[in-house]
Amino acid sequence: MKYSAIGLFAGLLLASASAFAFHCPADMKKIDAAMSGAKLSEAKMSEVKKLRTEGESLHKAGKHQDSVDTLSRAMKILGI
Repeated sequence: MKYSAIGLFAGLLLASASAFAFHCPADMKKIDAAMSGAKLSEAKMSEVKKLRTEGESLHKAGKHQDSVDTLSRAMKILGI
């Protein structure tokens, strides 16, 4: 019974990691779409672009939770 619980935990852990991995590209697409029509100051738009680039880099490095958090900050600025 002990080994099946460990297996279940490991499976859930892997499933949650892949869920974050697929979440990042969707967030990047939302940000890209919102940037084209956003009415932001130059400084805010620059910050959004920086966060978007950083989020993509984190995603490519496999740091999906950090990527989701960074992209979330950009989406908050954009109001999405």
